[in-house]
Amino acid sequence: MNFIYDDGGREAAGFKGETRDCVCRAIAIAAEMPYKEVYDLINEMAKTERSSKRRRGKSNARTGVYISTIRKVMERLGWKWHPTMAIGKGCTVHLRKDELPSGRLVVSVSRHEVAVIDGVVHDTFDCTRDGSRCVYGYYQKVN
Repeated sequence: MNFIYDDGGREAAGFKGETRDCVCRAIAIAAEMPYKEVYDLINEMAKTERSSKRRRGKSNARTGVYISTIRKVMERLGWKWHPTMAIGKGCTVHLRKDELPSGRLVVSVSRHEVAVIDGVVHDTFDCTRDGSRCVYGYYQKVN
């Protein structure tokens, strides 16, 4: 799978330094939205989260987003979740061009979200693990 370096407009929006903003970057790239707009949307939706034994604090576009908040953001933007992995089934889809549909996708892999556009990874690093990285599922725009 080919790889193109893309920060999703993060630097152009005035953000600097290293961070764990893969969710924000992936959504900005795949949805063709300004980075700052996605950043603000994630942080706004995170305000509705409740703390629990497993959740220490709230999601943040800069430091990490809980899965439930990612799903709410994507639903609001009109994207649908397509799971590719089930309990007891093992890994059936990998981060490879021939195993994902064409179009603009936000793909969920272990501890990371990545934009894939027509079989090309758009991210700040090549996260494919040479095609062996397992895909948990992906979001695709609903027509």
